[in-house]
Amino acid sequence: MKTTIRLTMAQALVRYLAAQHIEYEGKVVPLFAGVFAIFGHGNVAGLGEALYSIREQLPTLRAHNEQGMAHAAIAFAKATNRQRMMACTTSIGPGATNMVTAAALAHVNRLPVLLLPGDIFANRTPDPVLQQIEYFSDPTISANDCFKPVSRYFDRIMRPEQLITSLPVALQTLLDPVNCGPVTLALPQDVQAEAYDYPVTLFDTHIHKQRRPAPDAAELHSAIEVLQHAHKPLLIVGGGVHYSLATSTLQQFAEQHQIPVAETQAGKGALAWNHPCYVGAIGVTGSNAANQLAEQADVILAVGTRLQDFTTASRTLFEQNGTKLIQLNAAPFDAIKHYAQALICDAQVGLECLTQGLGTWQASSNWLQQAQQAAAQWNNYYEQVTSATEAPITQTGLPSDAQVLGAIKRTGQTSDIIVCAAGGLPGELHKLWRTDKPNGYHVEYGYSCMGYEIAGGLGVKMAQPQREVIVVVGDGSYLMLNSELATSVMLGHKIIVVVLDNRGFACINRLQNATGGASFNNLLQHCQTVAEGAPEIDFAGHARALGAKSESVAGITELEAALVRARQAQSTYVIALKTDPYMTSQGGYWWDVAVPEVSEREPVLNAHAAYIAAKNKQPY
Repeated sequence: MKTTIRLTMAQALVRYLAAQHIEYEGKVVPLFAGVFAIFGHGNVAGLGEALYSIREQLPTLRAHNEQGMAHAAIAFAKATNRQRMMACTTSIGPGATNMVTAAALAHVNRLPVLLLPGDIFANRTPDPVLQQIEYFSDPTISANDCFKPVSRYFDRIMRPEQLITSLPVALQTLLDPVNCGPVTLALPQDVQAEAYDYPVTLFDTHIHKQRRPAPDAAELHSAIEVLQHAHKPLLIVGGGVHYSLATSTLQQFAEQHQIPVAETQAGKGALAWNHPCYVGAIGVTGSNAANQLAEQADVILAVGTRLQDFTTASRTLFEQNGTKLIQLNAAPFDAIKHYAQALICDAQVGLECLTQGLGTWQASSNWLQQAQQAAAQWNNYYEQVTSATEAPITQTGLPSDAQVLGAIKRTGQTSDIIVCAAGGLPGELHKLWRTDKPNGYHVEYGYSCMGYEIAGGLGVKMAQPQREVIVVVGDGSYLMLNSELATSVMLGHKIIVVVLDNRGFACINRLQNATGGASFNNLLQHCQTVAEGAPEIDFAGHARALGAKSESVAGITELEAALVRARQAQSTYVIALKTDPYMTSQGGYWWDVAVPEVSEREPVLNAHAAYIAAKNKQPY
């Protein structure tokens, strides 16, 4: 029996990827749904030829921008709850470094993506090659070293046989519940084409299953004891609940123990908006209901969240009240944050073990009633700010973001998926979007990367083709990265895009004003321009030029009619409308944004005094 097969390094790499499978939604499917590729001299000959030979088993997809295609791949992984993933390959130089921002996004959000940038020649014979960065004192460094701080695992394959030991580590990293994140394998273009006699067993079909680490008995006992003595517990749900496929377990836990549930950006949708235990978004972009309960809670059970500053209001929302904090998290790094009592385990397993240990224990009925009353008040406020009225409610007379979101919700279905990432929209969505089903809310707010939205929407649609995907994006973010509109049309993955044109970076203008600053260099009217001012951008016309169906509308009534047409369309549809740059909804909490101690402007000095007073609420 033949025990080896002679392949180039690139051929061996793609065969290995094609051999990986996973149990997903009751079926065994390929772990890698495909490879996004933009070819150049650093990958077209070696990896390009290898991908062509295996294109039926491992599809290769052409994108228009390297950062955009990596965003789409990351969104695909998030929309499949980290159960499936994609790879991305580029040439050396600018093609590779264009993916560094996306790698950072995946790193922050703990999302798997396999990055395969081409690299300079390992043999160095033709140095310096086209697009090579020469680091005078170290010839082993290339542009791809930029990936090291934003990769969970990085390797440069300098010999074909190095794949044999590197690929299993790469796969373990991509699938690990704790260390999950981007993996970068830099591929020198000469090594891609070199052959080696690989063991045939390297390419055996491998079916992966989700690993679920169980809790330590002592940590579990301590957590149960704390909860049993709680009178006003609050559960904060994070993205780890989705990735653990634990949304049903979470619902059962909340119902059995009558605990109110607040949600982070990543956790949103784990519990339906109309569930009796649901109290909404928490933190800087939170609802009044959830934040008021957090202020009063005596125990907080945080499940699958890294408790970033937007969730804790920069450590002022509950840490100063002597509240006991239990961090149920698969990652020890996260579980010990904020001096929490750690419960290190998988979210689903941990909640099941807590339920078994708590037995019939329930939180006070008065506490849940208080939570439901607060949620009802917030729901009444929601109806007011998202209403379909055409009467001006903003100083400009243009629709508010909240009104736009209300229109999208009224014309939508419970299966819709909303996609967003940066600016003021994630805050309004976190507070106001009513998520009916798991994975119906896809907002990248870990890295909050402008330009993620459209590419992310493409990735979500690839992962969930049966659901309508609606991207909401500001004009600033649209202008940063929109090329994957053309990719969505080319690949036949329809998305609906609503462009809210508030003429600039309105969110940062509001933050600038809130910290005492004068409006400067954010809204286009406050920027240096020619005498005629900044141009009016025809977003619908631009989208049409990229192959999408599109239209511009004015007001909420026209928007709702356009959304109906968009849902009936068979291909990507873009709707543009002008919106107010100033108004935001109520709710929220303080956020630590440092204000200058010295300034010639009185508003800045006043803002600094308020800043110091707010910082006194932080525990240290």
